[in-house]
Parts: sequence; C-alpha cells; structure tokens
Amino acid sequence: MRPIALHPENPHYFLWRGQPTVLVTSAEHYGAVLNADFDYRAYLDCLARDGLNHTRIFTGAYCEPTGAFRISGNTLAPAPGRLLCPWARSAEPGYANGGNRFDLGRWDSAYFERLQDFVAIAGEAGVVVEVNLFCPFYRDEMWDLSPMKASNNINGDEQVSKDDVYSLDRSGDLLAVQESMTRKVVAELRGCDNLFYEIMNEPYQKDVPMAWQERIIDVVAAAEEDGDEPHLISLNVANHKERMQDPHPAVSLFNFHYAWPPDTVGLNYDLGKPIGDNETGFVGQLDFTYRREAWAFLMAGGALYNHLDYTFAVGHEDGSFDYPETQPGGGSVQLRRQLGILARFVQGFEFVRMAPIPGDCVTTAAEGVSTFGLREGGSQYAVYLCQEEDAGAAQSVQLQLDLPTGRYDLQWLDTKTGEQTSIEKLTHAGGVVALASPPFGEDVALCIVAST
Repeated sequence: MRPIALHPENPHYFLWRGQPTVLVTSAEHYGAVLNADFDYRAYLDCLARDGLNHTRIFTGAYCEPTGAFRISGNTLAPAPGRLLCPWARSAEPGYANGGNRFDLGRWDSAYFERLQDFVAIAGEAGVVVEVNLFCPFYRDEMWDLSPMKASNNINGDEQVSKDDVYSLDRSGDLLAVQESMTRKVVAELRGCDNLFYEIMNEPYQKDVPMAWQERIIDVVAAAEEDGDEPHLISLNVANHKERMQDPHPAVSLFNFHYAWPPDTVGLNYDLGKPIGDNETGFVGQLDFTYRREAWAFLMAGGALYNHLDYTFAVGHEDGSFDYPETQPGGGSVQLRRQLGILARFVQGFEFVRMAPIPGDCVTTAAEGVSTFGLREGGSQYAVYLCQEEDAGAAQSVQLQLDLPTGRYDLQWLDTKTGEQTSIEKLTHAGGVVALASPPFGEDVALCIVAST
C-alpha cells in the first residue's frame, strides 16, 4: 500500500489507505522502541482502543537520564543496560548507563527487528508512526548517554561537544555516522505505509543549523529515490508559533510544539501543507488544557495533534501510570477518549473540502470565550467554542455565524462525553445568524450541515 501522503484534493490533510486522514493522539514519551523493557504491543492496543491513530518514536541516538525534566516513569530513560539503538554493542565495557560500549560501524539486528515489528503492529492497529531521527542534547547529562559520544563507543577519539554534534564542519566523523544511520533506518522501513520521518526534535533549542537539517533531508530523499512511493518528511519548526521561511522542497509537514493558541496554523496555511502540533505536556495536568489545544488546533486548520501522555510507563503500557503531582504535564484515560471523540468528529465531515472560517465570520460576545471553525460554504460547518481555564459555572452563549441562504441541520456535541443534542432544523435567509449553545463550563462543539 502507498505510504501516508498529502491528500491530492487538499494537501493541508493526509491521505492514508484510501481515506482522508487527520492524526490525533495522546502518546508515550517516544521511547517505545529504544527502551527494551517497554511492551509496545500493549501500548499500541491502548491507542487503538481509545480511538487514536498516531505515535512518535526516537531512534536511540538520544536518550535521557532518570529524572530528566522531572518526568517520572520516563520511557526515554531506559534502565541500566536496557538502551537499544541502531548500533551494536561492542565487546568492551564502559557505556555510561550500563553494558558494553557501542560500535558505530556495526548495526544491531535485534534493534531493527524491534523497530520493524513496532511499525508493523502499529499498522495493524491503525496507528501512523512518526520516526524522529535525531534530537539535540539539551544538557551534558543527555550527551553523556549518547552512543555517539566518544566515551560511549569504540570508534571515536575526537571529543566533540554536545553543541557541535549536529553540524557540517565541527562534528568530526559523526556526520558520516548520522548519514549512514539515516540511510539504514530508511532502508529497514521501506515498504511500510504507516510512517513518516521527522528530521530532528526541537532543533531550535540548540540552534542546530538548517544546513545540517537539509543535509539529512537530502539523505532521506536520496535513500528513497528508487522506491515506489517516498515517505513524507517533516520539520519541527518552533515552540508556539513561527512563520516557516523558504522550506526545503522535500518537506511535506511542518510541526510545532505547545501550539496554544493555534496562531501558527494561520501563519503557515498558505504553504499548502499539513501543520502539526506534535508535542504538548508541559503546562499542568488538567485534561481541559490539552483537550482545548487539540480541538482549537484542528478547528483552525491543523492536521496533526500529539499530546505527550505521562500515564504510559514501563509496566503501565496500558496508560495506567499514576504519575505524581510534580510531573510537568498530564494525561488520562478520560483525555484519550475525549481526543478519540475529536478524531471521530472531524472524520464525520468531508473535511478535505473545508477551510478555516475567517475570524470575523464566527464570533461570540461572551467574555472569555474563543471560537474556531472549519467550513465548506453553504454545505458543512464545524465550530468549537472554549472558555478560559478559570471559567465558573456552565453558561449558554450566543454564537454569531455568517451562513448563506439555505436549510441546515444543527447538532451540538459535548466534547467530554461525546453526547449529542437532538438535531435542530434551521431555515436561514442568509447573513449572520445567532445560535444559542447548550450550557457548557469548558468547551462545546457544533456541527452544521446543509439539509437534503
């Protein structure tokens, strides 16, 4: 089957297995493959059961020490001796987190078997995998654990600093190692339809040169030149919002982190490519915080949302980890199911025919209430209303929506439970119509379709 691709009718969205697709998930912290103790079968079953279709993995060139970022049960922090990565272990002891040092000249067949199995099982579960190739080293303790650091392998005798690892002229032999690893991963996953490649997680945090990122983009593209269908390539552009300038022509997806409010979608919509919000999770533990971000992002025209869910940990691959209050973010079975409601809501529309509703065409005078929406003029409308996090009692608000002349069916959706109101009939003479929402305390959604 063809890999997930841009939808030919509307490349702001995806086409996968013959169906228009948005990617929505609440997923583990990227260690499902590199952490040898993580039961990814149970994890992928959990995503599918909750109606989610996406996950994100790191390759193993980067991992984290226990306690990094105050994350308990961090799947990116394998136990001593339990890191798996593309490179095989040597016969020499001395890796910083237990076991033998790595040999950057040999591949670990067990790792690639695990990687292939993970992607295959994800495909069976209806889950699309983002394979994130590299990550910068935020602190010395992350670099101290990387197989690429000279002290952790038997190949390197150059002392490259963590800030020079990803460069074209300051990384010694590591550029060739990175290119070789990229080609190997691409070759091993050839033929899988449920993945795309992201070049690097948060390159902007350590000012990784765009020239290096474009070098790896070229490597991925060249490695797939003789294939039937290339996989999509994404760039992680910024936290919050930024305008992407002069993107590489091989890049098909632009990802952002912590994209609330979803202004970055509008800033980049004219690129004609999917815009993603592929990491959240550092702004408290309330489900509403992340549910709101997800709904607003997709209703603003985004195509991908990935919440960083801390309920997944080794031994709790079913999403049952009771994380402490010190955790930087949240996650819950309720949130996962609520995001499944969002995914089904969007999929219920012919959304590839829709575009963001201009802000002056959907408004409410209610204080502290924001509105976002998609429309195909005169045919179908999806609208989302959300209050501030400190909103008080539930209230009904008047939504002002510019509608053409016609007859319409209206139905309100409770974003927490999936409960829908009975269908209301509207005959409209054209222009702005005032619609009263059911009382809500946090958020509510509205579906409008032309009556037949």
